[in-house]
Amino acid sequence: MNPGDRVRVDRADRTYEGVLLPSSTDDHLVVKLEGGYNVGVDRAGADVEVLAEDVYEIEDMDAAGPDDEGEDDAADSEIEFDDDLPTISLLSTGGTIASTVDYRTGAVTAQFDAEDVLRAVPDLAGRANYRGRVVANILSENMEPPLWQDLAEAVSEEIEAGADGVVVMHGTDTMQYSASALAFMLETPVPIVFTGSQRSADRPSSDNVMNAVCAVEAAKSDCAEVLVCMHATESDDVCALHRGTRVRKNHTSRRDAFETVGAEPLGRVDYDAEEVSFRGDYQERGATELERREGLESDVELLKFTPGMDPAFLDVVEGSEGLVIEGTGLGHVHTDLIPRIEELIEDGTTVVMTSQCLEGRVCDRVYDTGRDLLEAGVVEAGDTLPGTAKVKLMWALENSEDVTEAMSTSLAGEIQERSVPWE
Repeated sequence: MNPGDRVRVDRADRTYEGVLLPSSTDDHLVVKLEGGYNVGVDRAGADVEVLAEDVYEIEDMDAAGPDDEGEDDAADSEIEFDDDLPTISLLSTGGTIASTVDYRTGAVTAQFDAEDVLRAVPDLAGRANYRGRVVANILSENMEPPLWQDLAEAVSEEIEAGADGVVVMHGTDTMQYSASALAFMLETPVPIVFTGSQRSADRPSSDNVMNAVCAVEAAKSDCAEVLVCMHATESDDVCALHRGTRVRKNHTSRRDAFETVGAEPLGRVDYDAEEVSFRGDYQERGATELERREGLESDVELLKFTPGMDPAFLDVVEGSEGLVIEGTGLGHVHTDLIPRIEELIEDGTTVVMTSQCLEGRVCDRVYDTGRDLLEAGVVEAGDTLPGTAKVKLMWALENSEDVTEAMSTSLAGEIQERSVPWE
């Protein structure tokens, strides 16, 4: 009996059936049930029957262990291919979906590679052929722009090698930034789907199985865009498919933490029916050729204006190539900050205005403060989310001849034609 075996455990008039997971102690068995939840069973008095050994086989191609910094050199893994199935590339960057609990501290640590993800989610078997690659092995708070470029390169290589879709395993805390980055850096002929989990695989009520399965189904779909696939409800029933440039994590721990801001999600995956559906327009599979535009200007900051902010606070961004401001309401700051903002713009810093409101767009033509900001040279970003605007400005400064025009134009669905309230 080994981790990865499908087992039936009988103890104290209770029966548990699922996949055996690694356990931190010899005294307990950990079994992942069909519904996605994990259960711990005392080995004493337990009757265990192995129903199937190693429910899928994985060939280790070039496994590499994490280095001292917690990152991983690129490693590949494969399982046996079926010519009748599509090929999906699984790229791991770390995060909770590829994490376990460090039982010395009780903290979650990223230490699984793509092969471990496949072993931990046997429900992926039979849905596609898989290629696995480790791009990084970090918690997502340690994600940085150079890793976005590494990820874009890896995704491109997988598509060029014939992948019918790509699933990126990513930590949830900064997933929206990485998804936005790839949406601007890549024109893609196939789906690129980000997914993660709010709760690690060895915690009760983990959402990793359903999210991973739904992400693979989305990667087989006709929508050739960058998507984020996460729970749509607290139950294991439906995953929402959010456009990568319009999504935001709005809760620290709920399984349905992600929302499309200002609209409904672009699509959904019914977990039980294994059906993928979309609403609205999207780029279809094969409609464009793969194109990489990976340049990023890293010297861009995001600043949230708050009442009482000292204009001297803007000194910290002096000399920066770009600054995105989260203004109040329609895109405002205290009038005392406007002269300093104008100085930054005159010195060569591109300043972009967004709103810290959860929905709606900036419009600096309504009040005097807004008009003064426009006269100073501030660029309006419509209803672009602040985090997306920062990533877009980083991209535009390296790839666009007219940054002002780029920031005012929807390039990857980040600006909606109109803002509509949703209940």
